[in-house]
Amino acid sequence: MNRSLPLNALHVFDVAANELSFARAADRLFVTHGAVSRQIRTLEDALGLPLFERRNRAVFLTPAGERLHATTRQMFEQLASTVANLRPASPSRTLVVSCEPTLAMRWLIPRLGAFGQSHPDIALHLHSAGGPLDLASAGVDVAIRRNDFFWGHTLVAETLAEEWIGPVGLASAFDLPHPTQLHTRTRPGAWQDWQRAARQPAANASAPTTPPFEHFYLSLQAAGAGLGTAIGSVYMVSDELNAGRLVAPHGFVRDGSAYVALAREPFDTNPACAALLQWLRTALAESAATWISHDTR
Repeated sequence: MNRSLPLNALHVFDVAANELSFARAADRLFVTHGAVSRQIRTLEDALGLPLFERRNRAVFLTPAGERLHATTRQMFEQLASTVANLRPASPSRTLVVSCEPTLAMRWLIPRLGAFGQSHPDIALHLHSAGGPLDLASAGVDVAIRRNDFFWGHTLVAETLAEEWIGPVGLASAFDLPHPTQLHTRTRPGAWQDWQRAARQPAANASAPTTPPFEHFYLSLQAAGAGLGTAIGSVYMVSDELNAGRLVAPHGFVRDGSAYVALAREPFDTNPACAALLQWLRTALAESAATWISHDTR
């Protein structure tokens, strides 16, 4: 076979192989799920063999895919390193920050202006992504994540804030005897986590439910649209609580998880990273201060 392999398809394959998910690869690449599938198919056609085994909604690397990924991972890591070394040093401090989508949209983005006013010499470039991430190959300085997965032994982790959760919705939704419960695929056990942490009885079988929403932020949007009640993170709903658009009559409780900042090197070795770390801790604490009780067990 003399056909050259398409470089863009190789890049899409490498990201999809890292994620083991075409949907997450699409989010990282800012393209559609269909675009990822087409690029993978183009590469498989060029090679004449399958690279992924597709089972229902999940994908797994075939032996050939494993061999190719070993090469593409090294290739793109070397490419990212070379490009980084070629770029001239910037006179201002720039940080590339990866943040979980719901936290980014509902908490961090509305506060980027405040960070810029406090630190005008630091430019933040925000990427929205969740779960594991190869910081070096992605060119990310700091990743903000919930500590609900294993990120390996090579990253430095600093705790930002404990997670506090509780049911939220329109006031009219809580007036119903059995409010509709909204669920999400990205936090499938959210209601059970809250019931356990708040020492609430198991869910009432009479309470209507909806099919799960694909993302956490969609369940919160649905709650704000009056479709039912959702389990919300206090940080992600604090602005709407303050504005009176949502209510949380049961308050918030710790669910045992926390938000962390991940980096390749200790934060105190990079003044910009250290400044971001301190700002994140302060801003998260201020967002939740009105709505949580530190005496809650």
